[in-house]
Amino acid sequence: MSTSSPLRIEGELTIYRAAELKDTLLAAVAANDTLEIDLSAVEEFDTAGVQLLMLAKRAATAAGHTLRLAGHSAPVLDVFELLDLSQHFGDPIVLPA
Repeated sequence: MSTSSPLRIEGELTIYRAAELKDTLLAAVAANDTLEIDLSAVEEFDTAGVQLLMLAKRAATAAGHTLRLAGHSAPVLDVFELLDLSQHFGDPIVLPA
């Protein structure tokens, strides 16, 4: 097991890509003791994307691994604020100035 370089998600993190991203995300969680997901290039984010990140968090916790979210883009920040999710993931969210 290892710590990888950040997994960068680009474009949509929506229902239209959830199935495509699920296997990649879960494989990365399983393969790394610590996985950081870079969300800075996420342009669209919906509840399917939230569910996918929650699934990854549950999988990491069950395996005794660490999952970190970083670089929250504006769409991600909007949804996290709307749904009050920042504490669920336990990652610091830096709000833009």
